[in-house]
Amino acid sequence: MRPRADAGVGTTVPASVAETEQLLAEQAYFADHALSVAVFLALSLKRPLLIEGEAGVGKTEVAKALATGLGRKLIRLQCHEGLDVVSAAYEWNHLRQMLELRMAEAAGEPRSRDELTADIFAPRFLIRRPLLQALEPQPEGAPVLLIDEIDRADAPFEAFLLEILSDFQMTVPELGTVRAAVPPIVIVTSNRTREIHDALKRRCLYHWLNYPDAQRETQILRRRAPAINQQLADQLVAYVQDLRNRGLFKPPGIAETIDWAHAILALGRHALNDELLSDTLGVLLKYEEDLALVRRGLGDDLSTVPVKPKSLSR
Repeated sequence: MRPRADAGVGTTVPASVAETEQLLAEQAYFADHALSVAVFLALSLKRPLLIEGEAGVGKTEVAKALATGLGRKLIRLQCHEGLDVVSAAYEWNHLRQMLELRMAEAAGEPRSRDELTADIFAPRFLIRRPLLQALEPQPEGAPVLLIDEIDRADAPFEAFLLEILSDFQMTVPELGTVRAAVPPIVIVTSNRTREIHDALKRRCLYHWLNYPDAQRETQILRRRAPAINQQLADQLVAYVQDLRNRGLFKPPGIAETIDWAHAILALGRHALNDELLSDTLGVLLKYEEDLALVRRGLGDDLSTVPVKPKSLSR
């Protein structure tokens, strides 16, 4: 790989789509061409990348793979209902500020109110949360900022992100504007449980990440669970791919396929049968309605799963 310099920090980012795909593959993330293009453009243009898709398709892993592959710090903001600036960006250390005031009073220092205000709102009293941390210089280069599951946050929180996503800066009223010397690499993910506002989308490049095809999922499975044999890997992937076409409330993602393989290996088994399938369905499916639907057809399920699907033949 011949990476190109990332301006201002001396670290490197891929110089082409092919190198981006290789970088991710070296971290056991097997991206298709479309995702590799989206990631390469986000790195080259220094734009945030919004990745939407079903839960479990590997959105979060993109940021993890990039951080590891580029040797950057990963800063993760896990979104949730009620997320606010205090949790996401910064807050003042009020206890230390009060102690500073008490110490100034005890010492009898003749300072004006403006001087005291400037002193207690100094950067040393600022507690930095993920968004502010991502704007600060890091010795290894611009960090990877993962804003994970933005759809879980309240819609008004998106408005607070607009300044960061467009200008890579944040306004702290008591201090002024904090700007990133080098823009962080920003990955925003969404499971699309609600629509993301257009204003946020316009500030990002966009990619919809779907479930992988059988061949790519088998490749992922063999890398993440190397102890599994090829025949069992083919069976597990073929069965999971079939489940995704049954209209389940929550189809299994890639993470569930990998967990299922590890569970079967932990049981000391190396071939799939009805009994093993019934015993381990809870690794794949997490809703009672889905479990009931699949269990009703257990007797016929494996008869429709080829031992080695033609699409996976070497």
